Amino acid sequence: MTDQPSSTAPAAALPVPADFVHRAGVALVTGGTGGLGRVIARELARRGSAVAITYRTDADAARQVLDELPPVASGTHSAHHLDLTDAEATAALVAELTGSRGPLHTVVHAAGPHVPMRHLSTVRPEQFATQVANDTTAFFTLVSACLPALRQSRGNVVAITTAATTRYPARDGLSAAPKAALEALVRAFANEEGRFGIRFNCVGPGMLTDGMAERLISSGDLDERALAVARSSTPLRRFGSALDIAEAACFLASDRAGFISGQKLDVDGGFGV
Repeated sequence: MTDQPSSTAPAAALPVPADFVHRAGVALVTGGTGGLGRVIARELARRGSAVAITYRTDADAARQVLDELPPVASGTHSAHHLDLTDAEATAALVAELTGSRGPLHTVVHAAGPHVPMRHLSTVRPEQFATQVANDTTAFFTLVSACLPALRQSRGNVVAITTAATTRYPARDGLSAAPKAALEALVRAFANEEGRFGIRFNCVGPGMLTDGMAERLISSGDLDERALAVARSSTPLRRFGSALDIAEAACFLASDRAGFISGQKLDVDGGFGV
């Protein structure tokens, strides 16, 4: 997939803020082998955080991600097999991390299966239920397991959702509806857990040149006509990248966003305007 280059300098060429150098412990990134998760993990490490990534199926990809992460003074990086629909396994992993790696200061939820674009009239109830389990229930399971550790560290959670919950594009209900429920959970947790110093926020990706959009193009769900419509609906007239999402996630996880909670930052080139 090709797209118009950005008119600004690439973010990777700018000075990298040392946001997490002072943070003891580890940041947990679910879906760390995905198009977004691996870049988020890399950017957290570049900013000084030790990182633990989870993966569901691809151990080789997980090892590749670990090889890409720069070393940090605060600890080592690690990869862990995890099915987020398994509450016992999720709780066990969190206990393992906090027992061996120290405080859990950040959780970035970037996990999620490929979601085909379908009109809701063609989606079977069992297919929708599976998507809710993999998106919404998995996030709740993750947060439930992490809350005690996050209360101790006064940590934060960043959930990667979608810009489609702000402005709905046709055929995206199988993704947008479960993620809208996930965003409601983020607001609810932000309200209830703020008294313990925990912050919860979302990043809503728009159309990107990688991640889910790349898979949708490869699968044929998005053809050239659909891409042209998406580009014309985006005021910047171009698509973003995984690095754009990682920059937003790292900002929200950092002390620079210390008074931001219960919010959603759409990184969508103005699509939702």
